[in-house]
Amino acid sequence: MTQIVKPSTLPGFMELLPQDQILFNEMLDTIRRNYEKHGFLPIDTPAIEKSEVLLAKGGGETEKQIYRFQKGDTDMSLRFDLTVPLARYTVEHFHELSFPFRRYHIGKVYRGEKAQKGRFREFYQCDIDVIGNEKLAIENDAEMPVVIYHIFKELGFDNFTIRLNNRKILNGFYSELQIEDTVSVLRTVDKIDKIGKAAVKKELEENGVSSEAADRILEFISIDGSNKEIFEALEGLNVADEKFNEGLLELKKIVEFIEAYGVDEKNYKVDLKIARGLDYYTGTVYETTLDDYPKVGSVCSGGRYDNLANNYTDKKLPGVGISIGLSRLFYQLNEAKIIEAEKKSLVDVLVIPMDDQMIDAIKLVSELREKGVSIVLYTEQAKMGKKFKYADNLDIPYTIVVGEEEVKTKKYALKNMTTGDQEELSVDEIVEKLK
Repeated sequence: MTQIVKPSTLPGFMELLPQDQILFNEMLDTIRRNYEKHGFLPIDTPAIEKSEVLLAKGGGETEKQIYRFQKGDTDMSLRFDLTVPLARYTVEHFHELSFPFRRYHIGKVYRGEKAQKGRFREFYQCDIDVIGNEKLAIENDAEMPVVIYHIFKELGFDNFTIRLNNRKILNGFYSELQIEDTVSVLRTVDKIDKIGKAAVKKELEENGVSSEAADRILEFISIDGSNKEIFEALEGLNVADEKFNEGLLELKKIVEFIEAYGVDEKNYKVDLKIARGLDYYTGTVYETTLDDYPKVGSVCSGGRYDNLANNYTDKKLPGVGISIGLSRLFYQLNEAKIIEAEKKSLVDVLVIPMDDQMIDAIKLVSELREKGVSIVLYTEQAKMGKKFKYADNLDIPYTIVVGEEEVKTKKYALKNMTTGDQEELSVDEIVEKLK
């Protein structure tokens, strides 16, 4: 006797019912459409890479989370993000690409971290990056928030904020205070919204920062107001550090460019608390939040980096990019009932053949499909009530019953399943009606 195995998915892997998958795909298509509209070119890379390529930067937390396995003599790993494959791809195809290289990549990545609500071991990332050959103009940094602005507007959000900062400003300011362990300071400051100013100051002092310097750091990250007021306050600090002033000039230019692109000023803001990727980003950094749903957290982030592929080439390949973690975003929005699946089907019409009319019904389905109608044929033997209930269950908006009279007259009763109204129409009239 065959043993029955109880079907189940592994923890940390998302699986959706069709109506949710339709909604997920609509979000993915919105992102893809906007990436392409802004001139980014699609690429795809294998989900499996050579382990030596993925782990070229060394171990740490990444190596602990990687899915790694051996097949024959080949040591392989599942990609854990889309950035390392981009670095490998750019170097491998360097002479075939045009720079600046503008690419988008939407695909699944894998991380063997602890499975928990809203965080997955397999998930979709949606990335764009612009890669330069030796240099990359600051104008590219301004375009990232513009793309995000249009995506979230099209997704139906009005109240969201793209927060901007520049790592040179942060590092320059901390250098002015003669703080050597800037990474530790950045990590501590990043907790301010969770633990408050007093706890941040205490932790800074425990890490060797003087009380006076800790107070100056708290004053610095508390600078607020309009973007213009923040810039005036930063200039008023009279920081002599060269990197600080370079970062300030870059950030001012970026805000000016974003304004020129027509982005609503309520949707972007300079925020001196934003640091991002402590050992990776070197200039502009971004983080996007939904104002009405703060518990969702960051929905899109990224920034500027000096050298994408220093582990694979001597060429300097600076870049700037952003990433939307679509699986996590979808899950959290769906869980909070911020978005809701409405469609159960992508079909416009269900064709129901009467007895002995199957061939004619197939011909009608074929003709309407050729004319662009999304249509499906009911093939099973069942009572008429069950056939109509099938259309109701899938929210198919129209049905056509094909009988002897319809075949003879070439006029078909198109029934609206919501109102119950029906019209006798020719094929061309059906097509026009459904447009």
